[in-house]
Amino acid sequence: MTNTNSNPSTKRGVDLLHDPALNKSTAYTEAERQALGLVGLVPDTTESEDLQLRRVMLQLSHKTTDLDRYVYLMNLLDHDETLFYRTVMSDPARFLPIVYDPTIGEACLKFGHIFRGPRGMYLSIKRRGHVKEVLRNWPVKDVRFICVTDGGRILGLGDLGANGMGIPIGKLQLYTAAAAVPPQGLMPMYLDAGTNNEQYLQDPLYLGLRERRPSTEELYSFVDEFVEAVQEVFPKCCIHFEDWTGVDAVHLLERYRDKACVYNDDVQGTAGITLAGMINATKLKGTQLKDEKYLFLGAGSAGIGLANLLCSALVQQGMTLKDAQSRVHMFDVNGLLESTRTDLYDFQRPYAHAHAPTRDFVAAIESIKPTTIIGVSTIGGAFNQKVIEAMSRVNERPVILALSNPTDHAECTAEQAYRWSNGKAIYAAGVPFSPVQFGGQTFLPGQANNFYIFPAVGMAIYATEAKRVTDSMFIEAASAVADQVSPELLKQGLLYPLQSNILECEIKTAARVAKLVFDLGLAGIARPADMEALIRSHVYKPTYAKLV
Repeated sequence: MTNTNSNPSTKRGVDLLHDPALNKSTAYTEAERQALGLVGLVPDTTESEDLQLRRVMLQLSHKTTDLDRYVYLMNLLDHDETLFYRTVMSDPARFLPIVYDPTIGEACLKFGHIFRGPRGMYLSIKRRGHVKEVLRNWPVKDVRFICVTDGGRILGLGDLGANGMGIPIGKLQLYTAAAAVPPQGLMPMYLDAGTNNEQYLQDPLYLGLRERRPSTEELYSFVDEFVEAVQEVFPKCCIHFEDWTGVDAVHLLERYRDKACVYNDDVQGTAGITLAGMINATKLKGTQLKDEKYLFLGAGSAGIGLANLLCSALVQQGMTLKDAQSRVHMFDVNGLLESTRTDLYDFQRPYAHAHAPTRDFVAAIESIKPTTIIGVSTIGGAFNQKVIEAMSRVNERPVILALSNPTDHAECTAEQAYRWSNGKAIYAAGVPFSPVQFGGQTFLPGQANNFYIFPAVGMAIYATEAKRVTDSMFIEAASAVADQVSPELLKQGLLYPLQSNILECEIKTAARVAKLVFDLGLAGIARPADMEALIRSHVYKPTYAKLV
């Protein structure tokens, strides 16, 4: 499937060159130049796509930082969408860290300063009562995914307001780059309800509303109107909530998950990829999930979402929900979640067990004796030497998952985990780390990146026209991703598939999730005989359309 979100017959000359979905830059044939009024408007040559890619690579080689490469690639996307995706999909391991994490964090911090032109939709709370009309301004009428943020908690960087628009733009690029979801049905959206970030409120180049955030009631009323409007304007659309504050992320998901096709990647996608790592860690140890005990550092939306999905997986394996929850402990800024605490949210209470109060994470490790610690704290270095050594004392193979991003927010580096555990640790991070040489061994630290999960789930939703999104879909995706790591790579500590083969990985994962969608009776189309063939029939290929 090629990129055809506009009708080629209606575009000619400069208008055609200004449509990034149709523009072929230097690849127009002589027949196309003659028929479409392009003679003299483009170089009088026809270059192959491979030659165009070669020029892109040459130009990228002259850039000195990944932020410069990010800006260049976004500019390419604005002019030639097909060539952008051909570039990114040619070497995912190289380009995904540039178009998304970790470079996206720096890009968001500077979003208003590096802004070249609008991409996506900006829906302001000042448009209450008129959301349907605003949505109808979008040129594509069959929108399949809206990735929406209010900029409330961008990565580990906090309230970035309008600067957070880089996240939905980047997330949707990963749908296409990692799982080949056709880009024309994807809409990034910033839902602008103000910001409490004083720096941005005073920045003359800030692109959002210059007012503080409203009450929760006012915000949720606005989101209600947005969700209802999407059902009418884009009836096949799935809403992907991204980087809302932790409390809002959990509560909005619960508010809509049984009423509309919605999911939250920070809650369910993060949980899915972490669950995949946990599954492979048990393979390395020769245990099962139900044998393990888990301690989270961080009890916000990511931690709670992960704990809830883990417990759902344990229930699938035969445990009661109460027994599953008893295997999960959580620690936040005020210490261990335990039964005497009165400052907990409703969604945290299932993990507040009877235990002496403590604000000492190492003491909690020595008391609880977890087999796995999961960092979703956004506190760089929180898993210090004492923490890793404590885990190594109570475990033969401690599992260390340092999931916070960007890189300087990771709870520990791969090198620290292996060195401080004397090579015993099974480790993964939320950001990429290079292989580590220690004790005569080469360890391959995996990246627990959501892009293994949400694009594949997205492709399954796209192909099946799913009416709802369930936690079980993310559990199935986690199992499918885990199953695609070879025993040889697993022995070197790699918990996730190689990024270089991510498209095939995601297609296989999407096929398994699609089967589940049909099994659950949630599909909007007839069940096909071959599920993988269904997925492959929707795969976007970054090749130019013939225009005449």
